[in-house]
Amino acid sequence: MLLTVVSSLDTLCRQRACEMLTAAHPAALLVVHDLLDDGVVVRRVFGPDTPMDREENSLEHGCLSCTVRLDVVPTVERLLARGAGHIIIALPPAVPAAAAVNALKQGLNSRFTVGSVMLACAPDTFEDQIWDHHTLFESGFTPTPEDQRTPGEFLIGELAFSDTVLLADPLLFPVDPDQRARGEQLLGELAPHARLTDGADVERCGNHDYAEAVGRTVPGSVRIPAGASASPFVTVTQRVRRPLHAERFRDALAALAEGCCWLRGRLWIATAPGCRIAIQGIGPRVWLENTGPWLADQTSQPCAGRATDSDAYLDWHPEFGDRGTVIAATGEHLDPAEIARLLEDCQLTDAEMDACPADLPDPFDFSLTS
Repeated sequence: MLLTVVSSLDTLCRQRACEMLTAAHPAALLVVHDLLDDGVVVRRVFGPDTPMDREENSLEHGCLSCTVRLDVVPTVERLLARGAGHIIIALPPAVPAAAAVNALKQGLNSRFTVGSVMLACAPDTFEDQIWDHHTLFESGFTPTPEDQRTPGEFLIGELAFSDTVLLADPLLFPVDPDQRARGEQLLGELAPHARLTDGADVERCGNHDYAEAVGRTVPGSVRIPAGASASPFVTVTQRVRRPLHAERFRDALAALAEGCCWLRGRLWIATAPGCRIAIQGIGPRVWLENTGPWLADQTSQPCAGRATDSDAYLDWHPEFGDRGTVIAATGEHLDPAEIARLLEDCQLTDAEMDACPADLPDPFDFSLTS
């Protein structure tokens, strides 16, 4: 039994994606969920030669996770028990595919295979959505006021977890061909692992590898495109081995993030040497997160660490282990030499290495969590 999971930012792209997928897979069942105000979930099931099944359900907590756990999972279980061979699951806008796949893995009793996880989006509006500073609620993509994610945060998360990007241009609006081409180039740079497809070849989707998808979403993970392309967008990667001076890094952060659609990586901060600090910058937002101890502080053998930290094994150093700073920046007109200079200037000097790094200024208060 095969499942195809489709996520999207808005209903127009999702509708177009459903039209393309059902045309390519006429025998499949299509399950469409929508989350409305006051915790109301609307579920519609479409199938070949069967009338549409529509039902509303009121949830006590109308959040995205409850929608998946209490309605999406039971619906798929019933359809699989009835012998459905292929189910296309169209999630409510702004619901992460990772949350749905995890809930299906935990909640379904029937045997199933997730064949593909797709993000449906319109490439001509994609770049603007990355830079949108409003929350998903403020932009009208979700009825949940508590959801503080930006559209860019949702899209980058979906790109990391998905194996396929479905170019689903809404038919209601004219498409700017130049912006569409630019959006495709940006999508290819941000998600080099994913297959980009549209209505002409929608059957050429990627293959879902759960372990790889989870590994790409680990905070601090750095996966970059292989080789150069003709795209105006580039990804610059910089590594430094010495710990960073927290105050100098704070001062350099605005220059590092300027013009970056996506900034990601992990930091070794001198005032919190035992903390693996993840950095994430998506459009106008940049934040840091303490993700716990380095693998080198947990074990002397890199192979004994967490499986999701496979990129750390590739950077393993005989003296420092996985400790170190690795940053990848994706954007337009980025200067690799300038990024290298900014980070190298943030490293501790010889004198600072010989002194006590814990006594250095700590504007992030990382020392309180080290």
